[in-house]
Amino acid sequence: MSTPYEGFQDLVAQVPEFVQPLLIALAGAVPYIEGEGSAALGVIAGLNPIVAGIAGASGNILCVILVVLLSSRIRTAVITRKAQRATPVRAAATYPAVAPSQATHGTGTTTATATQLQRTDEHTVRLPAESGPAQSKGRQKLNRWIIKFGVPGASLLAPIALPTQLTAATLVASGVNKGWVILWQVIAIVLWTTAVTAAATGVITVITG
Repeated sequence: MSTPYEGFQDLVAQVPEFVQPLLIALAGAVPYIEGEGSAALGVIAGLNPIVAGIAGASGNILCVILVVLLSSRIRTAVITRKAQRATPVRAAATYPAVAPSQATHGTGTTTATATQLQRTDEHTVRLPAESGPAQSKGRQKLNRWIIKFGVPGASLLAPIALPTQLTAATLVASGVNKGWVILWQVIAIVLWTTAVTAAATGVITVITG
């Protein structure tokens, strides 16, 4: 009995067998395809479901690990830069005020400058962070899940709304330990890829009789 996937399967069959899992792994690294999507494509293409699942999850996991490590380095660099910029301003703000007698001898400008620096520093520290552009619905959901379920629950639910790469970067940017992020992203990828691979295998089995 012919299947609606014969054309796709014939196309994939032209690729050397050892290269097919590599293509599935590469697809797993693409956002919105990821491990579960690439594994399902592998099953449709005729690959062994176990091979397709492992290849898809591996590509997704490697990509997420790279994103986490890069995001962690960027966050550390940003925090360090902010701290270095804040140090001179704080030093200027705590600099001893110039005596009134000195102000009368041509140092009025220096006194005014020190006062302005102090006021500017106080304003910058106390002012709440400006709100950025409106967040997407996916990010809003992720933020709610983080508050309600913590990192484990948010990681498991996040693929419903966001790619794992974006979820991982968001968690790291919010200050979550990179090792904790990697652990729960790996768990989520394995669970979702396994579930979708099993579902795809069942559907193909039913269709092909």
